[in-house]
Amino acid sequence: MRILGINALFHDPAAALVVDGRTVAAAEEERFSRRKHGKRPVPFSAWEMPELSARWCLEHAGIRPEELDAVAYSFDPRLARPARDMGLDDPWDPLRLEYARRAPEFLAEALPGLDPDQVVSVPHHVAHAASAGPASPHPDNDVLVLDGRGECASHLAGRYRDGKLDTLATQALPHSLGLVYEELTEHLGFLRSSDEYKVMALASYGTPRHLDRLREHIHATGDGGFRAHGVDWAALAPPRAGGEDWTRDHADLAASTQAVLEELLLELVHWLHGEAQGEALTMAGGVALNCVANSKIAARGPYRHVWVQPAAGDAGTALGGALHLAAAQEGTAPEPLPGADLGRGWSDDEIRAWLETAAIPYEEPDDIAETVAGELARDGIVAWFQGRSEFGPRALGHRSLMAHPGRAENLERLNHVKGREEFRPVAPMVLADRAPDIFTGPVPSPYMLFVHDVAAAWRDRIPAVVHVDGTARIQTVEERREPLVARMLAAFERRTGLPVVVNTSLNTAGRPMVDDPRDALECFGSAPVDLLAIGPFAVRRGRMFA
Repeated sequence: MRILGINALFHDPAAALVVDGRTVAAAEEERFSRRKHGKRPVPFSAWEMPELSARWCLEHAGIRPEELDAVAYSFDPRLARPARDMGLDDPWDPLRLEYARRAPEFLAEALPGLDPDQVVSVPHHVAHAASAGPASPHPDNDVLVLDGRGECASHLAGRYRDGKLDTLATQALPHSLGLVYEELTEHLGFLRSSDEYKVMALASYGTPRHLDRLREHIHATGDGGFRAHGVDWAALAPPRAGGEDWTRDHADLAASTQAVLEELLLELVHWLHGEAQGEALTMAGGVALNCVANSKIAARGPYRHVWVQPAAGDAGTALGGALHLAAAQEGTAPEPLPGADLGRGWSDDEIRAWLETAAIPYEEPDDIAETVAGELARDGIVAWFQGRSEFGPRALGHRSLMAHPGRAENLERLNHVKGREEFRPVAPMVLADRAPDIFTGPVPSPYMLFVHDVAAAWRDRIPAVVHVDGTARIQTVEERREPLVARMLAAFERRTGLPVVVNTSLNTAGRPMVDDPRDALECFGSAPVDLLAIGPFAVRRGRMFA
C-alpha cells in the first residue's frame, strides 16, 4: 500500500509517504518554499497545498501520483460546525471549510495523474493521534492530543490497543489550550501560531502570580475535559507591541499561563491513565511541543514511558493521516517511526557539484567530525549540514549551528548570529550514555522535547546551554543512530573535557531551517559563522571571502 499524507488546512503544510506500513519520507513545505511555516493560518490560505513537499516525497520513492493507493487529508469537513456555533469569532471560517471540501480537486491539480477519488478525509485529531500512537516504540499506548482546533474540538484522549484507536474523551470548542496559548502569544507581541515557544522561554523569567485568576478560566472538569476560554489578558498585563522590550509583568503573565497549563495537563494525564491503564503515554498536537510541560508529565505523571512525536504540530498530521489509513486498509500496525531524518539528503558527489558550481574553496579532510571538533574547541561557530533533513521544528544533528558550551558569551553570540531575542536559550547535544552524569530528566531524549535539570557541578562548566532556571532542553545522541555526530562529540570531549556541544537550528530569524545545499551556502555567506561542514567537506570563512 502506497499512501501519501497531506496537511494543508491551518498551518505548517506538509507531506508524508507511507509504503507498506513503513514511513519512507516526510517533509514540511516551508523547507522547499522558504516561507516560514509554509503560510499564515488564515482561511484565505487554506486552498494552498504542499505541492513541493508532496512531489518530493513521491520522487524520492519513485512513485507516480496515479500509482498511489490513497491520499490522506488531515481534516474532515463533514465533521465541522459553523464557527459561530462553536463560540469562535471567525467570519471567514466558511471559506476555509469550502476549501477543505475541494481539497481532492486541488490535490489532483497539484499532482497530475492523481485520481481525486483516492483522497480520504481523516479527522484532524485522529491524524494527530496516529502520528504518535502507531509511530511510537510502544505498540500499546495511551494517547493525548491537544492543539488549537480541529473540526469542532481541541483535544482527544484515547488508547491504542492492537493498532486500533479507542477514543475516550474529546473537548468541544471554544475551549482550547492551544488557542489560549496563541492568544497569550499575540498579547505579548509575538506572532500567533508561530512564536509560542518564545512565550515558554519567557516564562522562566517570571513568577506565576496570576495563577489563581487564570484557574477561574482554565481548569479540568473531572471527566477528561476542561475549560480554557475567555481570559481577559489586558486585565493581567498590558499588551506588548512587537519590538518593544518585555517587562516583569509580561514575564509573570507568561509564567502564570505556563503554570496553569502544566497543572491542567497533569490532571488530564492522570484521568487518562485511570481510564486506560496503560504504561506508555504518547502525545501529539501543538501543545505537545511544550517541552517544559512534557517534563512535568514525565516526572509527576503516572506513566512509565512518555513519548512525544518529533513533528507534533500540524505538520505531523500528514504522517498521522497516512499511518491511520495504512492501519485501516492493511489491517496491521505500521512500523514505528525510524527517526526524524525523513527529509531531503544529498550524496557526496552531489554536494561537491554544488560547491564547484558556486566556485567556493573547500577542503575534504580525512574526517569531518575531527575537523569540526577542532574548530569548536577553538571557539568557532560551525554550520553543520549532514544527511537527510529533520521532520519537525527541532534541529537534531542534521541542519544545526554548533558552538562551544563552556563560553557563557556563546549564548549571546548565537542569538546575534540568528537574530533572536536575548532571553531564548540554546540546547545541548550529548552522547546518550553520558547524559545521566550531567542532566536529570527523561533519557534517552533524541527529539529535544523535554527539559532537564543541569547538575550543579556542571552549570559553570557548560554555561552557554543552561537556561535562567537551571534547565536545558537536551538532545541525546546514540552512536547506532547518529555515528557521525557521536564521533564529533567524542572528538570534542577529547579536546576539551566536555561531552556537550551547543546545538541550535541552522537558520536566521524569520527563515525556515536550512534544507538544501543552496540554503546552507546562503546562510553561511550571510551570517558570521566560521566553518560550514557540508557532507564530508569543510568551507572556511576566511578562504571563502579571501
